[in-house]
Amino acid sequence: MSISDTFSRVTSYFARHGLAATLRRASIAAKRAIFARCMVVFYCDLAKQAKSPARIPNSMKLERLNSATDVGPQDLQKMTSFWNPKKACGNIRERFEHGATLWTAKSGEKLAGYGWTLRGGTIEPHYFPLAKHDLHLFDFHVFPEYRGQGINPLLVNHILHTMSSEGIGRAFIEAAEWNEAQLASLRKTPFRRLGWARKSTVFHRTFVCWDQTKTEQAENEAERGSEHRKRAGEVNL
Repeated sequence: MSISDTFSRVTSYFARHGLAATLRRASIAAKRAIFARCMVVFYCDLAKQAKSPARIPNSMKLERLNSATDVGPQDLQKMTSFWNPKKACGNIRERFEHGATLWTAKSGEKLAGYGWTLRGGTIEPHYFPLAKHDLHLFDFHVFPEYRGQGINPLLVNHILHTMSSEGIGRAFIEAAEWNEAQLASLRKTPFRRLGWARKSTVFHRTFVCWDQTKTEQAENEAERGSEHRKRAGEVNL
C-alpha cells in the first residue's frame, strides 16, 4: 500500500470515528506491521479435491462478478464506505481491468462478504510466480454483523469447486499470522499450509524470506498429531 493510500485511509477513518478511535486503530496497525508481518501461505491442489459442490444455505446467495458495472450501487457503497470511497472505487476498477473476479456472499439481499480471485497471476508482487492455470485468492472480507456464521469458508469452498471445473490446477491464498479468525476459517477449506514467509519491496524489487523454522515446527507437530491419533486408534481396537 502506498503512503498516499495509507494517509487517505487514516484521514477517512478519523473523519468518521474521531481521534481516540483512530489512535487505537493506528496503534494496532503499527504493532502488526512491526511484530506480526509474517504471512502464512496456503495452497490447494484442485485435481485431488472432491467434485461435489459446497452446500449453500437457502438464506445465502453467492455471486460471481466480472466487471465493475456488475456491482450494484448499494454493494459498492458498502464495500468502499470504510475508507476513501474514491480511492476504493479506483482499486476495484483497476482489479477488474487486470482480469480479476469479485465473488460476493449475500444474506437475503444484503452484502455479507466478498473476496477476489485472479487467474495466472497476482495484483501485487507475490511470494513466487504463478503459472497460467493457477488461481490466487485475495482480500476476503466478511462484514462485522455477519461474522461467526461460516460465510468465509462457504465462499472459499464455492470458488474452489467452481474454478476446478474451469481448468484451474492449483489455488493459493495467504493470511496474516496474527489473523486467527482467517486462519481458523481456512482450516474449514481444502487449503493446506505451504509455509511462512515475509516480503518487502525496495525500489520496485520484491524480496521474499521463508521461515524454515516455523515450517519444520508445523511439520513436526503434524507428525506427532498423526502418531497420537494412530495410537489412540490402536487402543480403541
